[in-house]
Amino acid sequence: MEDWALIRGLAAEGVLKARIAQRLGLSQTTTVIKAVNSDSPPRYERAPRATSFTVFGPQVRALLKEVPDMPAAVLAERVGWQGSIRWFSDKREAAAP
Repeated sequence: MEDWALIRGLAAEGVLKARIAQRLGLSQTTTVIKAVNSDSPPRYERAPRATSFTVFGPQVRALLKEVPDMPAAVLAERVGWQGSIRWFSDKREAAAP
């Protein structure tokens, strides 16, 4: 984020992209040009990954539609969950319709 602001500031002052890259020790094509052409700083976004809860999600949502206040322990037993009830309970809250 600091590099992005610094690159943008130097470019606004008229410093050449090649000179900015050399001065900061960055790649001209992948870093400096992208920073100059972008309207906002880069954001790191983690790609979604499957978890042990993923396969149970559809069953959990279906049961919660029928009985929205079903306790996590009962819900876990009905779908065959074998892991931590605390972790299941946290994920259950996120899966609730």
